Amino acid sequence: MLQAAIEECGARVDCGELPVVLADPTQLAQLFQNLIGNALKFRSEQPPRIRVSARQQGDEWLIEVVDNGIGIEPEYLKRIFGLGERLHSASKYPGHGIGLATCEKIVQRHGGRIWAASAGPGHGATIFFTMPAAS
Repeated sequence: MLQAAIEECGARVDCGELPVVLADPTQLAQLFQNLIGNALKFRSEQPPRIRVSARQQGDEWLIEVVDNGIGIEPEYLKRIFGLGERLHSASKYPGHGIGLATCEKIVQRHGGRIWAASAGPGHGATIFFTMPAAS
């Protein structure tokens, strides 16, 4: 779904082996589309580099989406999941501010958690989320 945008900006998306999780496939696709789409949108001067990986922690999987984009000021890391929250003007980065709020709802609906980390502007960002492991 994002192939044209990936090619247009010269992005590279690397994906490690991903697990089987207990999740609605359509919602899981939307979750990854939003997260990778944000990494493409909020890119730095360098071509986007996005890495998706997972590791099991007990009865759940921790999934990470790491990018080399513009980064996030640490004080805004919790705020980015709010409905309609925007850290940048719509003229600079188009959108409605609902992508990460949608991601949070999808993850919560499946019994998981979602959060972000960044060393600040210019250092990229990592979105972490958990999903229950399939039995």
